Amino acid sequence: MHLAALPVLLPFFAAVFVLFPCFNDRLPLQRLLTQAFLLALVFIATVTLHVTLRDGPIAYAMGDWQAPFGIFLLADSMSAFMVLLTAVLALITHLYACAGEDTTGRYFHPLFLFQLMGLNGAFLTADAFNLFVFFEILLIASYSLLVHGGGRERTRAAQHYVLYNLIGSAFFLIALAVLYHAFGTLSIPDMAARAATLPEESLPLAEAGGMLLMLVFGIKAALLPLHFWLPRTYASTSIPVAALFAVMTKVGLYSLWRIHGVVYAEGNGELGGLGMNLLSILSALTVVAGTLGVLSAESLRRLIAHLVIVSAGTLLMTVAMGTTEAVAAGLYYTLHSTLMAGAFFLVAGLIILQRGQAEDRFVRSRPLLVPKLTGLLFAVAAMALIGLPPFSGFVGKVFIMQAALDSGDAWWVWPLILISGLAALIALSRAGSTLFWRTQGSVLPEVRERLRRLHFVSASLLCLMTVALVLAAGPITEWSMRAAQDLHDGITIEQMNGGRP
Repeated sequence: MHLAALPVLLPFFAAVFVLFPCFNDRLPLQRLLTQAFLLALVFIATVTLHVTLRDGPIAYAMGDWQAPFGIFLLADSMSAFMVLLTAVLALITHLYACAGEDTTGRYFHPLFLFQLMGLNGAFLTADAFNLFVFFEILLIASYSLLVHGGGRERTRAAQHYVLYNLIGSAFFLIALAVLYHAFGTLSIPDMAARAATLPEESLPLAEAGGMLLMLVFGIKAALLPLHFWLPRTYASTSIPVAALFAVMTKVGLYSLWRIHGVVYAEGNGELGGLGMNLLSILSALTVVAGTLGVLSAESLRRLIAHLVIVSAGTLLMTVAMGTTEAVAAGLYYTLHSTLMAGAFFLVAGLIILQRGQAEDRFVRSRPLLVPKLTGLLFAVAAMALIGLPPFSGFVGKVFIMQAALDSGDAWWVWPLILISGLAALIALSRAGSTLFWRTQGSVLPEVRERLRRLHFVSASLLCLMTVALVLAAGPITEWSMRAAQDLHDGITIEQMNGGRP
């Protein structure tokens, strides 16, 4: 009965619990408790996905106030999909942090949990205003996580990140006010039901609110020209935080699917397809900008950050295509790109720990202490993100290209995907040869003290996810098609109220 609320409530109560005085000064106990809560979150997310696939969407009315007046959470197959992805990524990146990265500052574990609360709430909410509320929760936690451990570079990156998101939050509130005036509600299913029959005088406001929301979600999703915050932010923060941030751009993408793919879907009268032509152009330019950044990157973390921009642009193209098949392909590619970007950040952390002052810059440096295993993990993550067979990136790109062929968009989608993949191959080949072959001197003696088995275990687990995504490609593509179809079919207010009018 309360299944839809548990992914939001569990991280919240876990964060408060870890802050208790009896745990606050005991780091090993904080680590153990947080890992236990994260394992429970993975289990709950798995059960939620299973139930939604078997029985359909789960609507949860906070305080039993009925829609459209109450606060509603909606767990359908798409939102459950995203919650499970976030839970798995969080579990493994937190495991990496437990190897020592959480000792650079205080309150890492409760901040990590509050971040998950905001992410899960954004995926599960059925109300546009509560989407704004959960955005603010995850952003406040991310501000603190970004500068966790201190340092001038992190502080400078945080200034840009905070500024962009404050501007985005202001536009978000303005958009919500405009949409409420136009629709008379901020419940997403209710807005979708009213979109096709809005009176003529409300259409300009509905269009203005929709375009403002596209601007806000474009900031979150790193859409060009709103993507400049991302490379410095991801390259400056700590490794486990950067790996968790791999899912942050997906919040903007998901919001575009959830609102513009439902409220402004094709067939909703004059509002249908709002802004999709502009999004097609900007998503293509985002891929181009990310590709140029990949080729010009001077460090591995910068290169990965630009690969995140490329993947964001690729996913935004699936939004612009607007078909059920494109959404399904985007969901599979979301799984792949999020997990592999997180894995690559963890591999970058392994390299930084072993190279001393050179860190992950593409310069000659000392050899690595564990070159073979580190090199293998680098190769797996790189080939997956490039999209080489038989890894999950290849499956995801083929899925998107097939959707583009069916929708008639192959003429512009295919060249961008293929050229960006070629550029990633060139850049990562150069990066690998520099990091692993251009060496001098001997291994730094302090590396043995810094490097932990837990670093390799967590990085290996995330890298192995690409194998799991290939082996389970059949069921996952079926689940993604079901989730895309559920999004297209939507849910009525009566269904959210348990059948009551």
